[in-house]
Amino acid sequence: MKQKFNVITSSCIPLPLENVDTDQIIPARFLKATDKEGFGDNLFRDWRYNKDGSLKKDFVLNDPSYSGCILVAGKNFGSGSSREHAAWAIAGYGFRVVISSFFADIHKNNELNNFVLPVVVSEPFLKELFDSIAKDHKTQVKVDLPNQTVTNMATGKSEHFEINGYKKHCLMNGLDDVDFLVQNRDKVEAFEKNRKTWNH
Repeated sequence: MKQKFNVITSSCIPLPLENVDTDQIIPARFLKATDKEGFGDNLFRDWRYNKDGSLKKDFVLNDPSYSGCILVAGKNFGSGSSREHAAWAIAGYGFRVVISSFFADIHKNNELNNFVLPVVVSEPFLKELFDSIAKDHKTQVKVDLPNQTVTNMATGKSEHFEINGYKKHCLMNGLDDVDFLVQNRDKVEAFEKNRKTWNH
């Protein structure tokens, strides 16, 4: 799942529902696993599949006219319990970006820790995105992490988005927290050495 992130241009999967919680993203019965592999198969499980395992034709992930690695979701995405498995499922399915007007804080951080970029946009921009995608399922969105902009290619409109500087660095370099520490081992060791000197 570790992939360097720069500029992504992709068509989108629209999920115009508000308050999508982590239990809807990945139902609790799948939380026994401790390995990230395979979670994408059960993303939105109860919305994607009937009880007999057959596909629900009317759910957007089962509609072949939609594709892409960007999920566009309604306000307050990822609310509910703090399970990291929800971010595992989103990343495991192949999404690189989730766009919404508001994310639950813990879920937002879980996405960042799993190399998925949560992009917060204004309500009007989100509505315009949904409208563009509804008119043309192949509508593309450009997400530029270095410049922190998101652009609706159908209308040319862009918005700036915020991201923590440390997380931006990690995403752009394909680093998790451990990788970052290893990369900065010399600095950490120098700091420790200096700290011992201060304590004497």
